[in-house]
Amino acid sequence: MALPKFIITMRGYFRLGMVYQHKDLLKPGDSCLGGGYYRFDYTSNRIILDRSSYDFGKPKWHLLEVLKVPSAYRGMRLVYYDDDDREFDISQELPIEYY
Repeated sequence: MALPKFIITMRGYFRLGMVYQHKDLLKPGDSCLGGGYYRFDYTSNRIILDRSSYDFGKPKWHLLEVLKVPSAYRGMRLVYYDDDDREFDISQELPIEYY
C-alpha cells in the first residue's frame, strides 16, 4: 500500500509523495540521508514529519547546510518529531531554498 513518505537527499533535496517504499522517491544518482512519513496540518500551515525510513533510517538533518523544498510548499513550516516525540523545527534550524 502506498503511504505518505518523504526523504532528504545528500544534495539537500526534500521529496515527498505517496509511495510504496522510500527508495521510490530517489532519482538516478541520488544518495539518501534518511526519511520518514508526513502529514499536512492545514490549520497550523505545517508539514509534520515523523518516524524513520525502513530503507534509509531517520533523517540526518545535521548533515545539511540548506534544505531544498518544492515551491508548492512555500510558506509552510516543516517540523520533524523524532521517536521520543521531540520537536525539531526544520524551518527555524535550516536555511530553506525553494525549487
